[in-house]
Amino acid sequence: MARLFGTPPGVRVGDLFGSRQELHHAGVHRPLQAGISGTRAEGADSIVVSGGYEDDEDHGDYIVYTGHGGRNADSRRQSSDQSTDAPGNAGLITSMVKGLPVRVVRGSHRNAPYSPPAGYQYAGLFAVAGTWVEEGIGGFKVVRFRLERLPDQQLLITSIPSQIDPAFLTTTVSRRVRDSAVARLVKSMYGDRCQICRSSITGYGNRKYSEGAHVRPLGRPHVGDDALDNLLCLCPNHHTQLDIGGMVIQDDFTVAHTRNLEVFASLRFDRDHSVRVSNVRYQRELWIPPERTEDDIAATPALEPPAA
Repeated sequence: MARLFGTPPGVRVGDLFGSRQELHHAGVHRPLQAGISGTRAEGADSIVVSGGYEDDEDHGDYIVYTGHGGRNADSRRQSSDQSTDAPGNAGLITSMVKGLPVRVVRGSHRNAPYSPPAGYQYAGLFAVAGTWVEEGIGGFKVVRFRLERLPDQQLLITSIPSQIDPAFLTTTVSRRVRDSAVARLVKSMYGDRCQICRSSITGYGNRKYSEGAHVRPLGRPHVGDDALDNLLCLCPNHHTQLDIGGMVIQDDFTVAHTRNLEVFASLRFDRDHSVRVSNVRYQRELWIPPERTEDDIAATPALEPPAA
């Protein structure tokens, strides 16, 4: 059966389901056990948030979700590192790159104000806004995802109001491209030319287009600043490659492919512009933890940016 990205026919936001079997038959979440439905090739179409991982954070309209793998079946605690190549984790990364919506289902569990009192509840469609690898509460590496509820959906009534991330209150979103005053400033400084490839996109009437790219991502848990020392002027391809981990920036501001750390460019800076090295290191360590070995790097498959 073809994988469905979106809300299945006959299902409404807020619908309750008594079991995983009911979720399966309704087409909301097909796996009877796995928390993520998806593959690297197709993307992930649904997840279940049910308190299975101690690192999960549910804030209502946005979720910091822990990928699957590495958990001890008896203690239900993390006992080994997670991998971005695990099918569900790879599927969520594909959904992020391709902009595919993900159905979110919340299961009932204690001390969770957004979960239903019993069974499972369909919470609507979310976008995968970011991913990174970090050391989890249990001391092992976990793959983390930030999911944000898509607009223009039926309001979901929960026991407390959903939290709104202040970083996104005044933004216009298209793959989370932000057009704040400081982003307009950095684009103006470079005449809309990419600081990596020097290219400029020209539209109708000789209008130029570029994007303000945050080196340390905005929003929790990253909480990067919307400031000049955290911004680059990039073309859409290199902005996307930065966001999805296809490249990292070195301390000397050379730019390297994440898969092998091969340098392919150097950032060009205007005399009135600089980026903090601490922001550069933060971005790099989202994809290459400091203790990572050369063997680890060589074994990592490439994440390619979308075609222009």
